[in-house]
Amino acid sequence: MGRHNFKKLKVWQDGIELVRENYKLTRTLPDFERYNLISQMNRCAVSIPSNISEGSSKSTNKHFKKYLEISLGSAFEWETQLIVSFNENYLDKNKFEELENKILQIQKMLGKFIDNLSD
Repeated sequence: MGRHNFKKLKVWQDGIELVRENYKLTRTLPDFERYNLISQMNRCAVSIPSNISEGSSKSTNKHFKKYLEISLGSAFEWETQLIVSFNENYLDKNKFEELENKILQIQKMLGKFIDNLSD
């Protein structure tokens, strides 16, 4: 397996964009969420592209898949935190739907990437 250039992967690029959107959102959340929801959302968002890039350094597809699966798990976790934020009225419906569509797209791309990597 040749190593992937993570910066050229669309899923990594979209993950980086999600991090930017996430930080814009978490800056608007109530201060009392700083050590709870804000911290958790920031860690999850950053974990998505971080695990893609870390996995791209591995010498086998089997090891790369492991990191992509961790990234996918972070994407599902971040989606849950987005839903919690929406349920707590921390963002409006339009912004929620925009961000939910972005995370769903990332989840689909990661799933397909994982499925298409041979062991």
